Amino acid sequence: MCTMPCDARLFQSIPLLASLPEQVRNAIARAMSVRSCAAGELLLVGGEPCEAAYFVLEGAARVFRDAPSGRQQILTRIVAGQPFNLVPALRARGTNHASVQATVPSRLLRISSNDLRELIKRFPDLGLALLGDLADKLDHLTNLVETIALRSVRGRLARFLLDHAESGQVPRRWTLDDIAAQLGTVRDMVGRSLRGLADAGLIDLNRERIVLLDRSGLELESTQ
Repeated sequence: MCTMPCDARLFQSIPLLASLPEQVRNAIARAMSVRSCAAGELLLVGGEPCEAAYFVLEGAARVFRDAPSGRQQILTRIVAGQPFNLVPALRARGTNHASVQATVPSRLLRISSNDLRELIKRFPDLGLALLGDLADKLDHLTNLVETIALRSVRGRLARFLLDHAESGQVPRRWTLDDIAAQLGTVRDMVGRSLRGLADAGLIDLNRERIVLLDRSGLELESTQ
């Protein structure tokens, strides 16, 4: 991983930081470094002491946990403009909640946990911005828990396809792992549910995209 000094002008692509006053942005930039990493590079290891929080400038990463059985669960996908590892960084003696791995060549902004907490003490605007980001994540998790409790995997998948279709098609850039992370399940369940929707004539599966054949039928499935 290659490291370089940070410039506040880089914050233009990070919504959480771009909205802060110039004085705050400059102070944060002095505490940050820019890191380049290769595809497949492990950025964090779950369970280890938290040393820093990160923002993705370019590229993408996956957040995952390894089960004792050896199975790997993809929790979410982080893309350009998004932070990760904020919660443990805000806690004294926090530990990384999960492992993070770059999926493509990426550039990251890194700030140590100690520096982040000190900056929050100095600049309330930064603390409020972080609270807003964490509130959004809590809303998402609350909705996800409700959906998992009340909807089947097949129903959740139907809703996902409807929400992410572009001109009636869902691009194959969404991998089974990505979709599973969004739905709170595992890739095997997503694969079986996709085949079930295809067998029912609601979608068509091919190598490049998922084509929605019956939106009304998918809407009905999404309520199940």
